Amino acid sequence: MRLTVHSDYALRVLMYLGARRERLATIEEIAKVYAISENHLMKVVNRLAKHGFVETLRGRGGGLRLGKSADTVTLGEVLRVVEEDFQIVECLGESNMCRISETCRLKHALRRALDAFLAELDEWTLADILSNRNALLNELRPFLS
Repeated sequence: MRLTVHSDYALRVLMYLGARRERLATIEEIAKVYAISENHLMKVVNRLAKHGFVETLRGRGGGLRLGKSADTVTLGEVLRVVEEDFQIVECLGESNMCRISETCRLKHALRRALDAFLAELDEWTLADILSNRNALLNELRPFLS
């Protein structure tokens, strides 16, 4: 199982906003800190904002902040929103053309594994991930303005 870059960036954005919750952040700032594309990050932030994970404030003095409390946001919830699909193998997708799909038990094993993966991530909140907030900020400090 491999998550997309989109998911990686989404989780990093939420971690950044949660770690620096006392102030607004900008896409430019986050992109600089993580050395990632502003254009790609814009798409990530738009999706997160659309689903209420990020609040965007426009205009002078605007920026980004968490749209929900960190202790209510689960990693599983975020990934379900930002991942396009969780089709590990063809038979788990809508366009299944596998010739042995009717009798194959592999898809059941993989479906259960995927369900277990997401269930585990549903147990982790953004607050859990930010429990080492000071260490995270120290790690980012050389890149902060």
